[in-house]
Amino acid sequence: MMLSTIVLGGYLGAGKTTLLNHLLRHTQGRRIAVMVNDFGDIGIDADLIESTDGEVMSLAGGCICCSVGSDLVAALMALAQRVPPPDLVLIETSGVALPGSVARGARLAPGIEIDAVVVLVDAETIRFRAVDRHVGDTVLQQLAEADLLVLNKIDLVDPPTLAATRHWLAGIAPHARIIESVEARVPTELILGLADETGASSWLSSPSSLSSLLSLTSTDIPSHDDSPSAFDPGSGERRSLRPDRSMMAGDRFETFSFQITGRLDAQALAAALCDPSQGVLRAKGLVQGLNGEALVIQTVGARSRVSAAAAGLIGAGQPARLVVIGLRDTLDARRIAARLACALAPS
Repeated sequence: MMLSTIVLGGYLGAGKTTLLNHLLRHTQGRRIAVMVNDFGDIGIDADLIESTDGEVMSLAGGCICCSVGSDLVAALMALAQRVPPPDLVLIETSGVALPGSVARGARLAPGIEIDAVVVLVDAETIRFRAVDRHVGDTVLQQLAEADLLVLNKIDLVDPPTLAATRHWLAGIAPHARIIESVEARVPTELILGLADETGASSWLSSPSSLSSLLSLTSTDIPSHDDSPSAFDPGSGERRSLRPDRSMMAGDRFETFSFQITGRLDAQALAAALCDPSQGVLRAKGLVQGLNGEALVIQTVGARSRVSAAAAGLIGAGQPARLVVIGLRDTLDARRIAARLACALAPS
């Protein structure tokens, strides 16, 4: 079983600590392990700290914080051997560290899988930092290696400056997705992913996440030209794609949850979900592969991963599930459904 890991970076003052505390307050039952270089460098809110024992700090909700020291790989290996192991590891890098390099180092630890490199960006100062002769190169490399950029403190700049900064960031990090925030308040699902591998249920049933629900059926979605038989409105069983739509986080983000019956090319679907034109910020799916195996698909920005699912997650006759989250103005269920159609195996 691979241990999902997120690397969190960003220059000094961008809001990493604020985001970290936000995530720890909204774990939705996940056991998160936070890794830091030194406890003195981290600003975890005092009310979240339950006890400290050596290099391990116990946090609320079954989370922990571990001091890395000089050997990240050894620390990750020790973390993976804990009983029970954490559900997810969050590595917070220092403000002058290169999170992409940290991610490459973490991959050397057996059983560690990097889900994403997330970089916080101070909307007010980032362009000044980028041309600073002392730190500019570091700042630009932090941005270039991100899968997800959180453009924070947008309340401190005017709309033209914000638009110009987004355009500039898109040039620096063309493969990253960009989301905006005030005080690093973003849907935790964007950073942490779904709470478990059983698909959409835990995410979409959360009252705090949902403000409305609209069901669509396969008859509402046009077939893709390359796959005329992918949707069969008359069958109602093997070929159906049934997306549910929900709004979250002040209606700035929305999710679609698809139920899929039939085997599909998981690698092709994962690659399609990473296409920027789909508007997908994060996706997770539990699907049946071409050979009938249960697979988990995860994407964050341009990064995707397909791995074997735990036994028994998809039973006989049960539909596969896919959940996607994106910005309300760019996420389109019909485009995603068309990609799903292309990935489905012929009948």
